[in-house]
Formats: sequence, C-alpha cells, structure tokens
Amino acid sequence: MANKIQHEEWFDTWFESPYYNMLYAKRNDAEAEAFLQRLIGWLNPKHESLVLDVACGKGRYSKVLAEMGFDVVGIDIAETAILEAKKMESKNLHFFSHDMRKPFLQNHFNYAFNFFTSFGYFNTLNEHHDALQAIAQSLKMNGVFIIDYLNVPYAEKQLVPSETKKSGDVNFEISRWQDHTHIYKKIDVHDEKNNFHHSYTEKVRKFSCIDFIEMLSWQMMRVEVIFGDYLLAQYDPSNSPRMILIAKKY
Repeated sequence: MANKIQHEEWFDTWFESPYYNMLYAKRNDAEAEAFLQRLIGWLNPKHESLVLDVACGKGRYSKVLAEMGFDVVGIDIAETAILEAKKMESKNLHFFSHDMRKPFLQNHFNYAFNFFTSFGYFNTLNEHHDALQAIAQSLKMNGVFIIDYLNVPYAEKQLVPSETKKSGDVNFEISRWQDHTHIYKKIDVHDEKNNFHHSYTEKVRKFSCIDFIEMLSWQMMRVEVIFGDYLLAQYDPSNSPRMILIAKKY
C-alpha cells in the first residue's frame, strides 16, 4: 500500500465524510451500469482479462465487471470506501487502499478504467502526470485505458450557480463557479440534529480533449476513440456532456 501524500487535500476529508454518500446517494446507478455494459460490449475484452478500476469508491462498478467474468482489482484513496468495498471481495474481485499517483502492479493489467470524473482533483499538473504514468505502467503492452471525464465546454454552459438539496434532516446548500483552470462546487452541510455545520469544496481541473491526448502520449498511450456520452455517441467538443477517451499503450 502506498503512503498518501502528506498535505491535506479537499478529497481527504470530503470522500471520507458520511455526508458525501448522503449527497450523492441518488446518482443514477441504472444509467451508469447500462453505460458499463454498453462500453464492455464495444471493447469486447477477452473473458480472462485483468482489469483495474482506478478510484473505484465503494466498488459498485468493480463488482459489475467481476460479475461479467473479469479478474478485477479496485483501488481508491478513501479508506472507508475500500473497507466497505472489501465486503464484496471474491476470488476474482479485490480492493486496495491506494493513491493513484503511486505505482501499482506494473505491467499487469489488460484494461484500466477511470469512471465518472474521478480525475482532475490534484493541486498540480505534475500530480496528474504522476497518476497517468502510474496507470500506464500498470498496463501490459497494448493494454487499454478508458477515462470518463466531464466535457468542459458543456459543463461551463450547464453550470448551475446555486441550489439546495435535502436528505433526511440534513440540508445541503450548493454553490458552483469557475475560473480559468477549474470548476468548483462548494457544499455547505447543515445537520441540525447532530449540530454539525461544515463546508466542503470540490474542484475539478479543466482538462480539454487535447490536454488528455498530449498527457497520455507522454506516457506512451495513444487515444484511439473518443465518445461524447454514455450511449457512446460521437464526441462533439461543444455539445457532448461527456468526454470518454479510449487509449492504447504502445
């Protein structure tokens, strides 16, 4: 297990908070699993493929991949999420607490996945390069890396400045804004029952398609296909809601 980088980062506390899971409990899991099924159908991996799920959270999609018959390893920096995921472990499904910026099982996997904008969180560009380098090193030659990221021009147009959500007795006041390099989301948590009031701020870097193509090329990975949504439609730089890049290690 790799040691975490020592300075505190926003995801160190937010991803470990029970309020994170409370806020995002109503994510469309059916849509996500349908996307995964569709993507695997397009990739057509061999049944015995070794798969790495990078930033796997509690392992819901790692589990789906394992149920498809693949040998799956999920990694995530959030230790509480990994402890929960480990309850699902089986002979072809394993989880480890691990920082994606650190090397992990080099030249081992046929496929690596990074789903649902689980990248772009780090403070420096070098840390993002480190993460991509570690992922590239984990793949065998001709291994495939799939990263599902927000499409920045679309996200900018769809940005909702403020909204309020409620889960049980907890109120979430959400604010969104952007600058030249990042999109931000501030979550003010108000839990009157437990007398808890705290603010968390998510931030995601504005990586473009060209940014990813260049960064991946530096790690000897070539982008071969880009999809623009979970139906695997062609990528439109201005109007696609997602940017799903499929790159091969050479």
